[in-house]
Amino acid sequence: MELIPSFTIDHSCLKPGIYVSRQDNVGGETVTTYDIRMIAPNQEPALAPAAIHTIEHLVATYLRNDEEWKDRIIYWGPMGCLTGNYLIMRGNYAPEEIRPLLIRAFQFVVDFEGTVPGTTPDACGNCLLHDLPMAKWESRRYVDRLTNQFCSVYPQK
Repeated sequence: MELIPSFTIDHSCLKPGIYVSRQDNVGGETVTTYDIRMIAPNQEPALAPAAIHTIEHLVATYLRNDEEWKDRIIYWGPMGCLTGNYLIMRGNYAPEEIRPLLIRAFQFVVDFEGTVPGTTPDACGNCLLHDLPMAKWESRRYVDRLTNQFCSVYPQK
């Protein structure tokens, strides 16, 4: 079997950043999947499941309410390896173009106070698996990384 493209990325030297994972034509429109890599795979501990779950809820809420971008957001969710998230959007935007949006979204997590949206038993399939303090910590670190050491080109094997 052929490897899917995401398995051809050299994860041993992948840095936190925003990467174009793939682009597809759907109904004559470009749909772009972004790799929102929060940590360096196999070099740093994976994100805690409760923290990334909380990040998922908060960032998805933020993105789907952002006045400028909400109509282009298709999906936001965590990677199985717990090193980041996938963002799927309508359109063809360079990582640099969506960087300000993601800085705002993760800053929203850093600044968030109160009850995380969608964390009741009727709204979430694992409502007890949330950790807002750790989500804030990881989000603060990612905002710093997006601000100070932005990476957007995949290393190839």
